[in-house]
Amino acid sequence: MASTSRTRRGRGRGRGSGSSSLPPPPSTLPLIIEEFFIVVYEDPLVKKELPKKFADYLDGQEPAKVYLRAADYGPRLWTVEVLFDGQGRMYLDKGWEKFAIAHGVDFGWFLHFKYEGDDVLTVKVFDGTMCRRYYYSDDEDTDDESDDDVKPCIHPL
Repeated sequence: MASTSRTRRGRGRGRGSGSSSLPPPPSTLPLIIEEFFIVVYEDPLVKKELPKKFADYLDGQEPAKVYLRAADYGPRLWTVEVLFDGQGRMYLDKGWEKFAIAHGVDFGWFLHFKYEGDDVLTVKVFDGTMCRRYYYSDDEDTDDESDDDVKPCIHPL
């Protein structure tokens, strides 16, 4: 039997000799918190605590209110007051109840938030089956809510 000589390449070595095109390690990247989620474990109508890392991200720019938009719902923005407790925690407070009722938020639901800038958070709502809920906008909205709860759309959809 003839023996075959094989050449082996070193493990994990790529072609080229020198600089790597890998991104820097995560510890050297700037912290950008644009998306997060919360799960509704308690009364869906009471104030909701947002993740501490998101509150830290807004450090120095703590808004008095934010504007919530249901994803794919149209230009309607819900005004929600923000509460900071002085211990680094941030809550969606007055106005959250109206948003929660209008979108049927319930126990066990999963809410995905995306910070769009300008104090706007887009919200995707997933029900207890973990399926996304879609909402539609009725242009003939005749409810008796005042325009104080609505911020005009500054970003065209």
